[in-house]
Amino acid sequence: MTTLEKVGKKLLTKISDKDIEMARVAQRCIMESLDHSKAAEITLTTDKGKYPSIALPPASLRMIGEILGAMSEGRSITLMPSKREFSTVEAANFINVSRPFIIKEIEAGKLKHRLVGTHRRVLLEDLIEYKSAMQSKQYAALDRMAENAKELGLD
Repeated sequence: MTTLEKVGKKLLTKISDKDIEMARVAQRCIMESLDHSKAAEITLTTDKGKYPSIALPPASLRMIGEILGAMSEGRSITLMPSKREFSTVEAANFINVSRPFIIKEIEAGKLKHRLVGTHRRVLLEDLIEYKSAMQSKQYAALDRMAENAKELGLD
């Protein structure tokens, strides 16, 4: 088990009220500092003393802020490399559809994939892009339904 997996398992356990408050304060500080400055540094301290400041790209601090925000709300977060590949079963679970639906979409050319032997693999980036497009179509359909309801006086 990697260190990241161990940390992930530890975070799945109940977060104390003190940790939630610390995460909330840290997130607020990080996000406020990003609003006022393009250059971002953090200084880490322990009960034994202060360590040197570390310059970080603003995008990384934004990500840390988002993680702290989720932590302060008790939500879980999963970090994955963008080049991670999913099997059709994993892809189906990720976007909450059935495996046959994923295969149908792949065969229709709507979802990018590659073959590894006889097995299909879908990149996380492609899956997120597909899911986003699917949600956009769903929202557009809901908007059309709402418009139709208004026209029929069903609001």
